[in-house]
Amino acid sequence: MESRAVRPYEAIRRKRDGLALEPDELRAFFEGYAGGEVGDYQMAAFLMAVHYRGLSGAELDALVDVMLHSGVVLSRGTAPPARVDKHSTGGVGDKVSLVLAPLVASLGVAVPMMSGRGLGHTGGTADKLEAIPGFRASLDPRAFQAQIDRVGCALAVQTDEIAPLDRRLYALRDVTATVESIPLIAASIMSKKLAEGLHALVLDVKQGNGAFIPEPDRARELARTMIRIGAAHGVEVLARLTAMDRPLGWAVGNALEVEESIFALRGEGPPDLLEVTLVLAADMLVLGGVAADERSARAAAERALRDGRALEKLRAVIDAQGGNAAVVDDPAILPQAPVRTTVVAGAAGRVTAMDVRAIGAAAVELGVGRSKLDDVIDPAVGFHITVKPGDEVAAGEPLATVFASNAGTAATAARRLLGAIRISSRTEPAASPLPLIGDRIAAHHPADAAAADAAAAASAT
Repeated sequence: MESRAVRPYEAIRRKRDGLALEPDELRAFFEGYAGGEVGDYQMAAFLMAVHYRGLSGAELDALVDVMLHSGVVLSRGTAPPARVDKHSTGGVGDKVSLVLAPLVASLGVAVPMMSGRGLGHTGGTADKLEAIPGFRASLDPRAFQAQIDRVGCALAVQTDEIAPLDRRLYALRDVTATVESIPLIAASIMSKKLAEGLHALVLDVKQGNGAFIPEPDRARELARTMIRIGAAHGVEVLARLTAMDRPLGWAVGNALEVEESIFALRGEGPPDLLEVTLVLAADMLVLGGVAADERSARAAAERALRDGRALEKLRAVIDAQGGNAAVVDDPAILPQAPVRTTVVAGAAGRVTAMDVRAIGAAAVELGVGRSKLDDVIDPAVGFHITVKPGDEVAAGEPLATVFASNAGTAATAARRLLGAIRISSRTEPAASPLPLIGDRIAAHHPADAAAADAAAAASAT
């Protein structure tokens, strides 16, 4: 049946006023944008209206459908291995994908991971991977599928063939302050993930001041919204809430995070990074049908780190995508910043809080990410932050190291970083950081299923 067209002005007005569009009207509006009949300025206005007014469940389903089918959708297939992916909603220092994907693939689950570039104050997996000399993050769908069949894992960026409508909307959201909209985040993530031909998906939904959705209740709403979308397309989705009120691990920066990921695959990484990775790996292995329960799945993942299988799988992925796989043995091959500056505590006390969003913004300004779409990333720069909330420090004790391209940018970044780490008197009550691993949310739990329906209804009000 042909979609029912609606004038762009009328669609914007109705959504602005809190009225729902019929699914075929919304589909026609977005298809008009894809075809050039609706302008960027009109879509920007509509996205802002969605940011404030939300989408009904039916509208969200229609949006996901048109985004998904705007490009190639890979075949899921019926033969093993199962295809299971993970997606993080974004954070600072979040290099879990670089450790998790090869780890899970080394245990017999196919991991077709399409990752994004940095967005706002957060880093992007594709940018990190491209710090590896020669690494090709861009694979066309045929090459992507072939690598999954041959290697069991691919780490690639979304290309023009996969959900191209999402690529355009993603860029527009980034410059119109509509990134944080729950239905738009959910539609963007799920359209890309469904295009991978998945059997199951694990979500790492960040909460805390460094997350796009800082509030725990809204983070749960986002998780349940994506679970609902997955269920509508026959894909089991499980979500974990994890902390982003401090950076994950120690490294913030593209080459620095690749190096830290290699150490983690040797079982030598930061404890928080390893813990999040192992929890998510266990979920993926159970959903992939290669482990009976979380306990046995975690034990298998820990063995794969100890015996080197996970690290060898990363080597195979890097080699398959044209990168210098020797980086696995010698991370010094990665780009190196010429200037290093140590950030020290000005007074004794306790680290009571970290402004993670400010840390991410300082990293972007240093060159880790992009302030404008055409900015060039410096893969070598970033931070190595050695303190966490709750740590006690002495006056003059090192808190972090800044890796920069010159002394001027290093000094500026050091000031910004010091301002983002709050050190208070030891007599002041210590703040309670968020639990590293929070709620587990799954559609087959009756309470979560009911909450997912309520979240979808609430997004329309």
